[in-house]
Amino acid sequence: MQESTGALSVAIVEDDPRIQQLLLAEIQDEGHNGVVYSSAEDFLDNASAQKFDLVLLDLMLPGIDGLTCLKRLQQNDVFTPPPRVVIVTALNDAEKKQEALSNGAEDYVLKPDLFERLPELLHSPQTG
Repeated sequence: MQESTGALSVAIVEDDPRIQQLLLAEIQDEGHNGVVYSSAEDFLDNASAQKFDLVLLDLMLPGIDGLTCLKRLQQNDVFTPPPRVVIVTALNDAEKKQEALSNGAEDYVLKPDLFERLPELLHSPQTG
């Protein structure tokens, strides 16, 4: 097995407790660290205390939605540079996908494909 140069710090912004647990377990199985936030507000209020390499951001959240959170994250000087953000959603909507990508999301992944794609997302080379 190939040794990783270091564990990523991954924020999971997801309101479904089952998906939170599954994602956290998979991220840890891949050798990385995960922190779960149940809302975009919780993430934005607390994320500045920790530097995240990757944010898995649900699109449809209670309160602030994923796109609004993404825009705030990109505009926030606390996150310099902003972390990689992957939108995670059950919504197969071309307009939402384009909006997310044009606002700085690295990818737009449908939830049924997420666990198959997760190792690739965790091992994607960082740009910048």
